[in-house]
Amino acid sequence: MADEPSVVAKWDRGLTRRVVDLHRPIVKSYFRSQVLGLENIPRGPALMVANHSGGLITVDLSVLAVDYYKTFGYERPLYALAHDNMFRGPVAGFLERTGVIRATPEHAAEALATGGLVLVFPGGDYDVYRPTRRENVIDFGGRTGYVTTAIEAGVPIVPAVSIGGQENQFYLTRGRWLARALRLTTFERNLFRTNILPITIGFPFGVSVVLPINMPLPTKIVTQVLPAIDVAAEFGDQPDVHRVDAHVRAVMQHALVALARKRRLPIIG
Repeated sequence: MADEPSVVAKWDRGLTRRVVDLHRPIVKSYFRSQVLGLENIPRGPALMVANHSGGLITVDLSVLAVDYYKTFGYERPLYALAHDNMFRGPVAGFLERTGVIRATPEHAAEALATGGLVLVFPGGDYDVYRPTRRENVIDFGGRTGYVTTAIEAGVPIVPAVSIGGQENQFYLTRGRWLARALRLTTFERNLFRTNILPITIGFPFGVSVVLPINMPLPTKIVTQVLPAIDVAAEFGDQPDVHRVDAHVRAVMQHALVALARKRRLPIIG
């Protein structure tokens, strides 16, 4: 039996181009997206670390990918690490062909070893459902695996922050207390690797407890790519993971606050 192709070998340039072309009018017209600082992306392998927004209908990857491929072309793939839940159905193969790969240390290392740019949202579901009152707070929920990945691969960390996505509806709570009260925590962790049951208010269904899925409002989304952080140069040959994580989050928080100060009105931007 032949070995399964490596995750990077599955990337399909033509399919990725078609998917990006389909997403372009959505992010550029409906969300009026803007990506700043793409010149900060190094030429070699790098791990891009970003905050995550928008609940179940998040367009963070699409916003970045549209401008990334327009600027750099399709010679260097953009890989995005994604939650296991996205690979449970028949779309798994399709996702891998467009550079969306299962978030494992092995897959990240493989993609970085080919010189690719790997995008990770460390906060995952915890971040994407952060309450509206904390929409401009960088909080990965204590997850630091991305730092270990960058250190082991010997690649720089490229922070990126995005604003606007969390305005697509009103996020009341992550609902961890609700998941515990309904005794769903163990069940959800076994099946879905999450311990939240978020409550939101949006259009057209009003209150939603994960489902039904409300339509995202046409909020303006701005993403800022920040200068790369050379971990070894700034923290030595044996960097402390928690110190690096604290530094990355501090840099991102400063940039996100700066973007928030430029924003005139919610949704409008």
